[in-house]
Amino acid sequence: MANFTLDWRIAHKSRWAIILMLVLGLVIPAVWAQSNANQGQSPASAQSQQDQSQPNPPQPNQSQSDQDIPDAPSTVQPPPPPSAIPQPTNPSHAVQPPQQQQEGDSASHSNPATQPPPKMPPVQTVPPGTIPRNQLNPTEGVYKLPPVSVGFVLIPVMVKDTDGRLVEGLGPKDFNVLDNGRKMTLTYFTSDPFLLSAAIVVDMGMHEVTLKTVYETLTSLVGAFSPYDEYSLYTYSSTVTQTLDFTNKPQLLTVALNEMKTYSGRNNGPEVLNGPFSMGPTVNGVPVGGPPIAPVQTPTRESHVLNDAILRAALDLGKRDKARRKVILVVSDGQELGSNASYRDVLRVLETHDIQVQAVVVGGGALPVFRQVGRFHLKEQGFWDLLPRYTKATGGGQIFAELTRNSIEEAYSQITSDVRNQYTMGYPIKSSPSTAYHSIDVIVDKRGLKISAKDGYYPAPTPR
Repeated sequence: MANFTLDWRIAHKSRWAIILMLVLGLVIPAVWAQSNANQGQSPASAQSQQDQSQPNPPQPNQSQSDQDIPDAPSTVQPPPPPSAIPQPTNPSHAVQPPQQQQEGDSASHSNPATQPPPKMPPVQTVPPGTIPRNQLNPTEGVYKLPPVSVGFVLIPVMVKDTDGRLVEGLGPKDFNVLDNGRKMTLTYFTSDPFLLSAAIVVDMGMHEVTLKTVYETLTSLVGAFSPYDEYSLYTYSSTVTQTLDFTNKPQLLTVALNEMKTYSGRNNGPEVLNGPFSMGPTVNGVPVGGPPIAPVQTPTRESHVLNDAILRAALDLGKRDKARRKVILVVSDGQELGSNASYRDVLRVLETHDIQVQAVVVGGGALPVFRQVGRFHLKEQGFWDLLPRYTKATGGGQIFAELTRNSIEEAYSQITSDVRNQYTMGYPIKSSPSTAYHSIDVIVDKRGLKISAKDGYYPAPTPR
């Protein structure tokens, strides 16, 4: 019994020894790992742990470096991230990271203040005047502008061959100009094109079919002018109306021409004066609600004031810049009836202001047989041959008698080209109180050429 008790005590002590050894085996490795982790910490973190482990606050005489406590994050600006790239010790050899270099390059390119201004392209301007292409010798005085104290006569001359093409390459020695039979010495000569001041005159009293054909060509009429030309628009039938003042904007001319399309023109057939279609409802020949006696109806007087329309356009053109070539472009069937102004009065205004008349005759006036018959003056039909006389006397050249849309459009382009590309020559005249008419003859020393120039001029009166 005593032996059994002793053995039980020994066994009980051995069991506790084994348990103690197991506990030590688990604790010692944990302590060893913790010590190794503490040895790998930085001095700043170890110091912070030591400061946190101290229950007492730092003493007042302790310095700020000894506290080493980081500031609290700002609520306005976040703390900057730690830089992963070490800063060099020598600033002169500092190298930016690739990302920072790209950002710096893009910033330098995007900043206009750091970049030199780009070179401006060459600016081309249009001079107010042109230089003669075929100037021979400036010392000869051929191209000098006339003095203000004396009069000066300018003559636009159109030269064409037998096929109707413009002839180029002529010089001042190829022309002879006679003023009242006296040969003049040219002091101005050029073949350069001139800017145009054009007055477009459209007859609204033509037949409806003819007027519709003209309406289809209006787009080509706008395109016949250059961006530097100026133009105005006039319409006439029994009266004259200016529908567009002088401008160089083609969109305004287009709008004015489109507004013309609301007019239907003159219908075929005589005016109805009697019968059931001449008035409203009637009872026994008496209008309902009207007087007991039927009114007497008379036909409306038909008018085609061609002279008045050209005169109105000429007076307005006379106020335009003298450096431009002035032209009146008439689109009509050529009939003149009922104008207040006469042909001679209008022609004098045209020759005084150096204005050319160009014409496109359409409708019945373009028929060859009708043009021959139209030379005879009938009292109730007026005149049919005035447009050719206007163009010939002012140096406008030929009449364009056209019937189709394509031929009318080609006439617009041909007219503006002929007027713009003419020879221009001039000579001075002595001041004289007389304003008598002077005739002009232009002769070219070459055969087979057709010359178109104005027949003459009226000199301006001498100022007193």
